[in-house]
Amino acid sequence: MSGQRADGGDWGPLIEDLGLRREAARGMGGAERLDRHRAGGRLDARQRIDALFDPGTFVELGTLVGSVQRGVVPPVPADALVAGHGLVQGRPVLAGAEDFTVMGGSIGHGTTAKRQRLAELAIQERVPLVMLLEGAGERTQNAFERRGRTPNDLQTLARLSGLVPTVCVVMGASAGHGALTAPLMDYVVMVEGACLFSAGPPLVKSSMGEDTTKEELGGTPVHTVTSGVAHDAVPDDAAALALVRRYLSYFPSNAWQRPPDAVDGSDRAPRAVPELMDLLPADPRKGYDIKPVVEAVFDDGSVLELQAAFGRSIVTALAHLGGTPVGVVANQPAVKAGSIDADAADKAAHFLEVMDAFHLPVVFLADNPGVLAGTASERAGILRHSARMFAAQARLRSPKLHVTLRKAYGFGSSLMAMNPFDAQTVTLVFPGARLGAMPAEGGGQAAGLEGDTQSLLEHAELGGAYTSADTMGYDEVIQPAELRNALLGALRLTGAHRLGPVEPAAHHHIRP
Repeated sequence: MSGQRADGGDWGPLIEDLGLRREAARGMGGAERLDRHRAGGRLDARQRIDALFDPGTFVELGTLVGSVQRGVVPPVPADALVAGHGLVQGRPVLAGAEDFTVMGGSIGHGTTAKRQRLAELAIQERVPLVMLLEGAGERTQNAFERRGRTPNDLQTLARLSGLVPTVCVVMGASAGHGALTAPLMDYVVMVEGACLFSAGPPLVKSSMGEDTTKEELGGTPVHTVTSGVAHDAVPDDAAALALVRRYLSYFPSNAWQRPPDAVDGSDRAPRAVPELMDLLPADPRKGYDIKPVVEAVFDDGSVLELQAAFGRSIVTALAHLGGTPVGVVANQPAVKAGSIDADAADKAAHFLEVMDAFHLPVVFLADNPGVLAGTASERAGILRHSARMFAAQARLRSPKLHVTLRKAYGFGSSLMAMNPFDAQTVTLVFPGARLGAMPAEGGGQAAGLEGDTQSLLEHAELGGAYTSADTMGYDEVIQPAELRNALLGALRLTGAHRLGPVEPAAHHHIRP
């Protein structure tokens, strides 16, 4: 076999030209803009891509998009979007990173095609998609070159929902078309100082006459605490990309696969959890923090809470149980006594839909006095939001494991999968749990009960766990120290269920 000619022969000029074009594309916005962007420890678009993927595995797509001058618009390096695929913990993932150093990360016609290509490949090849946002939205110069009818990535993102895991990271200011990517994806992370809005302050001023800052309009507190559009905030780019890698580790690559078992972690064996008797007071009128309870029950170091600052009366988390990825939905008695408000119900409903899409078993830890009552709650649409959560848990196809810790009343118990004949693999209860349509004290007052009748009602409430277990309303009454082992046993029972073929959920339901 003859060796390659050193001068490239007739190919020499063509290869040199290709090299120059690649160099220009990978030079992004130039040294000065890159230095400004990296100030304060921020990563540029290509550094973000490198941090996301396993070292040396990234393969770029569309490097030369934007390399040709079109009309009055000069060449735009990579058309302000670094895109391609690589491996995350050894599994293929597609990703795109908006490059703010090039025309503010705006979306040109070539960028639109590249974004659409990423979304199409995610469906076609059945691999997760990650989008890293920092851009100004639609590029103003697009007006110089109109395009005909063509699809865009938002249409395809809507179609791939529930087929592959999708993650969005907002790493700077993101507006318009780019920002609309976020609510269409499963999990949204914001870096502190980033902003997300449909239109920025200048457009708000011109259209609404409202003076506002980027932070007031769509900063991390707005979207992780108030609106719930984003799930979590992290301090910097590196933390965000590490979180994405960890999040994806709990999920299969697509809805035709089962979730992978934990790669590492030695805490898979049965063990008692006697510390629950210290963490969890027996008196249901006393508040406590459910998070240490969750940490104690599931595999050591495996719990990843999602959307912690929004809808705080419910905790949603990913975890491993004996090495198996599971979702956890737990009432939080430390917030509103665990009452389920509109935000908590919305958060849980979305979480349950993601768990269902990718076949993760769900553990429900119920300890609530019902859905939140009151005029403010009704005006916030608690009935509709809680109905959405109920429908999401009722439609779960993956195994459901229910535990009533201390109390479960009214519709709140139904939201937490306590209803019998609802496809639970196991329903468990701790002794002393109080059950009923509503707390006996308030219910008796509402019904005008007095004396012996009221006392009988309260006595029945106290014995509710045993009365229900007497008719198989619960599979078993257990003591707190037995909880982990009981859940491991139930998960073992689902083994055959979790070995069969799977497919995406059919989207034929109307959400409440």
